[in-house]
Amino acid sequence: MKSFFQKLNANKSKKLAIALAVALSAATFAGCSLGSSTTPAKSSSSSAQQTQQANLDNLSDARNTPTVRAAAAVGPSVVGITNKAVARDFFNNPVESQGVGSGVIFKNDGGKSYIVTNNHVVDGASELIVSLSDGRSLPGKLVGADALTDLAVVQVDDGNLPTADFGDSDATVVGESVIAIGNPMGLEFQGSVTSGVVSALNRTLGDGDARIKLVQTDAAINPGNSGGALVNMDGKVIGINSAKIVANGVEGIGLAIPSNAVQNVISAIMEKGYVPRPYLGVSIFDQQSAARYGYQLNLKKGVYLFQVVPGGPASKAGLHKGDVITAIDGDDIKGVSDLRAKIAEHSVGDKIELTVQRGNQERKASLTLEEMPQDNR
Repeated sequence: MKSFFQKLNANKSKKLAIALAVALSAATFAGCSLGSSTTPAKSSSSSAQQTQQANLDNLSDARNTPTVRAAAAVGPSVVGITNKAVARDFFNNPVESQGVGSGVIFKNDGGKSYIVTNNHVVDGASELIVSLSDGRSLPGKLVGADALTDLAVVQVDDGNLPTADFGDSDATVVGESVIAIGNPMGLEFQGSVTSGVVSALNRTLGDGDARIKLVQTDAAINPGNSGGALVNMDGKVIGINSAKIVANGVEGIGLAIPSNAVQNVISAIMEKGYVPRPYLGVSIFDQQSAARYGYQLNLKKGVYLFQVVPGGPASKAGLHKGDVITAIDGDDIKGVSDLRAKIAEHSVGDKIELTVQRGNQERKASLTLEEMPQDNR
């Protein structure tokens, strides 16, 4: 199964990016981590923090806007994450590369703090360094990651760090003001705040494997912002910034993973180190996907089973190669994306009812969804 977000190396220093398949001429979808950075001095950062707090204490009512309050509430919990990895040069010699992204501290527990970031920020790391808003740097440990949703959790050994609160992304409305907080262009610009609005909701980009819908914003998101916070005027994190659309003549299209989806994923990562997902245990085609592989499939609706995993859920329910699934729980299945979206609504252990066409006969099959094997991810 393809991941929703994939890496794109852009130069000698490791630059992580996202490639999203969508029909937009001359456009690319870039992840927002950066190749190299300069780490700010601790004394400089601490001094700036003290000055900032003094300025906040002396703000007039006119200047103490919702934007200012939201930045003050969430800013201290946004960190920089440096990914040190070992790559190979043209002569196959090991070369250390470095990338920088952002993260948001969301939990303190047992003398440790936990940070959510993007999978593409930490992918392939031999070492992770977390740069805090107070100027300190701590070694980070990867708790787990999920390539499909491009999310990861990193742990540091300090349980007294400022944490951000998640808001309800389902309550977000188009046009409301938001800010993005992160590290554009690396740690020299750590904790930068940009403002904008929610431009759109439920943006689904990518191919049929995409299972999350994104929040679109015109708040400036730049390389290094990956894993940073998208914050509403209540000071709540409603998204984790993950991508921007880059194209000639295109500006102000940034994308964030909504906070409700984020919370579900990080809860699973914290519990198991990965995200358990339900699966049918089949390989499927619809008319369009078959054509991409050079097959002709005379199928107006539904999905064709060209492989059924022995001992898998579909096999246990009596499904065979050549069957066509036309509905799940009474909802029509028009193609591969419909089936995947329907399965994604369920959890491991849920029971579903399939409507199956076998030759000229239609039958019903009850099936219990099982956890997708790790080697299928």
